[in-house]
Amino acid sequence: MIHFSPEQPFGIRLYPIFEKGYELVTGTPASSFAFTPGVTPFSTVKEVIFSCIIYFMLIFGGQVVMKAMPAFKPQVLKTPFQIHNFLLTVVSGALLVLLVEQVLPNVYHNGLFYAICEPSAFDQKVELLYYLNYLVKYWELLDTCFLVAKKKKLEFLHYYHHSLTMVLCYTQLIGKSTVSWVPIVLNLSVHVLMYYYYFRTAAGAKIWWKKYLTTMQITQFIIDLCACYFCTYTYFAYTNWPWLPNMGTCAGTEGTALFGCALLSSYLVLFINFYSKTYNPHKAKLAQKAKSGKTQ
Repeated sequence: MIHFSPEQPFGIRLYPIFEKGYELVTGTPASSFAFTPGVTPFSTVKEVIFSCIIYFMLIFGGQVVMKAMPAFKPQVLKTPFQIHNFLLTVVSGALLVLLVEQVLPNVYHNGLFYAICEPSAFDQKVELLYYLNYLVKYWELLDTCFLVAKKKKLEFLHYYHHSLTMVLCYTQLIGKSTVSWVPIVLNLSVHVLMYYYYFRTAAGAKIWWKKYLTTMQITQFIIDLCACYFCTYTYFAYTNWPWLPNMGTCAGTEGTALFGCALLSSYLVLFINFYSKTYNPHKAKLAQKAKSGKTQ
């Protein structure tokens, strides 16, 4: 029966459906999952570092190999690229609605501060969804492989963002940062639109709102930083300088909090710079003129 409530924001309970699918695929109940370093796949620092090294070796080594080869023909990559983007659109959307279903009741019944700072808000269901989102970051590394195969320029922002977002998701799992749902929900929202955009354009569709994807990403990082800086501030103030105004402690470790704030700050700077270079008509004209001068 369809019924809308804070516990059922989409009219029906989605998590029980997810649980059945999870058990069908893994052979174990979703309720038995626990992120355990050294036991859960990709749960150790060594695995994360090794994955980053492999990623950089593949993309930069692939560039070297592709120098002596022509780019793959568009018709060869079209179908795999469409499938890749379509599946990421669906998976990102599924994780988004499942996470909203878990978070919204906490916000509604207990308030926003509870939802971003209370350790009990980082429950077993949320941890599983965080972990699946973390695994998707490995899958998203294929984005770069497609660029290499097409002999497209690899922007620093692209591989920096892809690799370190994977690291960020890992650190927040290890640190059990309750506020993680804020950047994850926003990131998934952007990714649903972004991968849908690439799925459609790969089929030849003309999409007018590409510029606004970057605007959404910049907005996402501003909101992320407001939430993360607030949580970090109130934790440190409560723990070290209680005479400062604060709202109490906040779940998560100091290291993961500082790393998250620093990384998200760098993302904001880089995406604003990218937007300025890409969509500022004056700068775009100067860049085109400089490029033309080099080819003469």
